[in-house]
Amino acid sequence: MAPSRPAAKRHFTFRLPPGGLARTVLLGVVIGLVAGAGAILFYEAIEFATRHLLDGLAGYQPPAPLGEGSLEHSGPDRRWALPLVVALGGLASGILVALLAPEAAGHGTDAAIGAFHWKSGRVRWQVVPVKLVASAITIGSGGAAGREGPTAQIGAGFGSFLADRLGLQPAERRRALAAGMGAGIGAIFRAPLGGAMMAAEVLYRHDFEADVILLGLISSIVAYAVFGAYTDYTPIFGGAGGFSFSHPSELPYYALLGLAAGLVGILYARVFYGTEELFQRVPLPRWARPALGGLLVGAIGIAAPEAIHVGYGWVQQAFTPEGVLAFSPWLLLALPFLRILTTSLSVGSGGSGGIFGPGMVIGGLLGAAYWRLGRDLPGFPDDPGPVVIIGMTAMFGSIAHAPLAMLLMVAEMTGNLSLLAPAMAAVAVASLVVGEETIYRQQLPTRADSPAHRHRFAFPLLSALPARQAAIPVPVLAGELSAPEALERLREAGTRHAVVILPGGGFGEVQAADLEASPGAAAAELARPLRTAVSAEWTLDRAIDTLTENERRWLPVVEEGQPPAVVGQIDMRSLLRAYRRAASQQLRQLAPIADDLEAIEAVLPADSPLAHRRLADSNFPAGARVAAVQRNGQTIVPRGELILLPGDRLTVTCTPRARAAVLTLLQAP
Repeated sequence: MAPSRPAAKRHFTFRLPPGGLARTVLLGVVIGLVAGAGAILFYEAIEFATRHLLDGLAGYQPPAPLGEGSLEHSGPDRRWALPLVVALGGLASGILVALLAPEAAGHGTDAAIGAFHWKSGRVRWQVVPVKLVASAITIGSGGAAGREGPTAQIGAGFGSFLADRLGLQPAERRRALAAGMGAGIGAIFRAPLGGAMMAAEVLYRHDFEADVILLGLISSIVAYAVFGAYTDYTPIFGGAGGFSFSHPSELPYYALLGLAAGLVGILYARVFYGTEELFQRVPLPRWARPALGGLLVGAIGIAAPEAIHVGYGWVQQAFTPEGVLAFSPWLLLALPFLRILTTSLSVGSGGSGGIFGPGMVIGGLLGAAYWRLGRDLPGFPDDPGPVVIIGMTAMFGSIAHAPLAMLLMVAEMTGNLSLLAPAMAAVAVASLVVGEETIYRQQLPTRADSPAHRHRFAFPLLSALPARQAAIPVPVLAGELSAPEALERLREAGTRHAVVILPGGGFGEVQAADLEASPGAAAAELARPLRTAVSAEWTLDRAIDTLTENERRWLPVVEEGQPPAVVGQIDMRSLLRAYRRAASQQLRQLAPIADDLEAIEAVLPADSPLAHRRLADSNFPAGARVAAVQRNGQTIVPRGELILLPGDRLTVTCTPRARAAVLTLLQAP
């Protein structure tokens, strides 16, 4: 007898409802609950670290925005200690990341975007706790980093973890990752709509992941509700409700602010990545580089403590004329650029933190400096608040290529929607200035450039054809079959592998080499369990995803049932043959008519089972009907007595369940 194989490792999983709105709602709620809890833990970790590191060691308590505390601030009482404290935080963060999860270094949003495009939506679960603790230490010790990147990566990690536990396919796992990212951002910034839009918009420079929106909205709302129940639901920035846009003469000034914001955005991206490349050449261990960056940040903090830590309190102070005038003129002009430098040193050195929050702070302080310079010009806005808010929106909305998300997010964070018109003007100008430059290097131009969608855009029929159309024969062996008998079946089929029905249920694969090496064993003893299979009703693009995700050359195609039945196998060669056959018949899927009604168009081949038959005798499945027939350039009303001829172009409407049967009738055998 052959030695028994070790049992496959089992993971805890549970199943969602099979498709539809209920599945999306349940998945969104679960992601939102976990992401909201993660945002609470991260928020408290930052508060704890700030209280014991920056305040406890350096005697510096930065101001907070009105939605999170008070503008009151104190210190730093021990300015000389700032370089040591920030360096200590960088060292602790660097060691933690290097030992446990190297991908937690840097800003998390880019890592989450990269996981969406290149890793089938997978983020290692170890990244979540490491990113949470390392970022809290970086920020709490005074690093000029933001909460968005870590929260996005933490939420994305939760989404990926849940997708694995739920056994989701790659497309749905990617959506879960993006929804988790948006839920984390929407929770910690108290901006659920902006967070959901950010998850869909930030993935591309010139496109939008529409499939993410519904799941992202549900998860972001739930996460916001969880986080708000723990803190409160007031906007982060208070005192902005009275700001309004009422003078069209102000628009040119806002457009000019957009020009400045676009230029500063380009500077931000180039300085950040230039600093990152510079630190990669520093002859120090990777874990020590954040300490060097922290030392330099702390040195800047001695002269300008406003340039370190999160910085939202300083933006809040700039909402009023008195607050802006409280800054010295030269400090106010220098702060946007000092913030670019301290953020680049904090995160670009390999420290863990975000660049979204610092980007908004840079934009807000740029708006404050712009108001300080132009406040005496005719028609210039009277209050600095609107200029600060629009500066935040234009600067980061343009360089992140997420203008819609930023418009919504800043409106939610300030509780003010009346500034959308001038903000749109400023964002439009800033986006034109920025062009292809981006702060997120993992962004791709469009969905057609993403591995998540490339085959769907390059071969659009893949999303229309069912896997059964590409299935080819494969031997299916009973588990008790002896090795010689099984080998004979393989020789008859002309193949070197087969599917084996395992005694406990499920399927396995067996190779001819294993059968030849163990003639005394049964097929089930030699079979390797198959972790997955392709459903006959799945579309070919989903079948490709499954083959790629599981690194498989082939997989069985199964008909759903109790028990499932193997109808064949699918591999890339059979898949491409099915695609070419459909393309030769000019088969294409038209835009859906409704949620449960599709439209398919095809030219009838000569050997189709429908050719030369009356339409009334065509045996279309329930839920399908011929909507139009084109013959020789003329449209014919489809009636029961109409005889279908080869070359007719048929437009057929059908339910998703009937699509496979319709395609079987339309295509050549």
